[in-house]
Amino acid sequence: MGRRTLRSPARRCPQFLPTRDDPGVGRLEIWPLDPAEELLHGLLRELFENHWQDLTFGPLIQGAAWEITVRNPPKKIVLLDGYLTVDFGDVHFHVCIGAHREEPDVPTDPELAQHRRTQRAEFMRRLNRDGTPDLWALRLYNGKDEQQMTILLPNPFVSKDLTSLEPPDWSRLGLWDHLRRKYLGIEPDERDRSGQRMIYP
Repeated sequence: MGRRTLRSPARRCPQFLPTRDDPGVGRLEIWPLDPAEELLHGLLRELFENHWQDLTFGPLIQGAAWEITVRNPPKKIVLLDGYLTVDFGDVHFHVCIGAHREEPDVPTDPELAQHRRTQRAEFMRRLNRDGTPDLWALRLYNGKDEQQMTILLPNPFVSKDLTSLEPPDWSRLGLWDHLRRKYLGIEPDERDRSGQRMIYP
């Protein structure tokens, strides 16, 4: 059998969706991603192997915000039985991004396996009250549309240690530009550089 080739995500993914309001987060613009295991594995491995020092991550849900940063690269990243494990030593996480069966003699109920697996993945940017972008992220949701994780990307208005940046450091949008080009086939958007500051909702 010949080697299977992963088609370009840019040809598989819907393009820009209309703006929508997300209670507690703000007004968002969304770009959906194909939630295929192979694509998500490559994307998450790239982020946590190569950009771990620039990321803030964890679930951001109503009533709780886990904004985790780490001080060292991951000791290992493993995909096993549909679960991606990213282990930093002192802290690790698991997220189900693929087919999940557990042990052959004690298989996972198919409905539960579907519930656990990522069914929605998206890049998003938030628009503040003056209509300019001020937050950039990747979000994953399971089969019941419960959030698994938000990965906040470097922000030109805020440094790694949460100090306000004035003027904005537009070089911090480099990762966002790269991810959209690679996974969506979209070139950098000057609108991303149109704001002056972050305005919390």
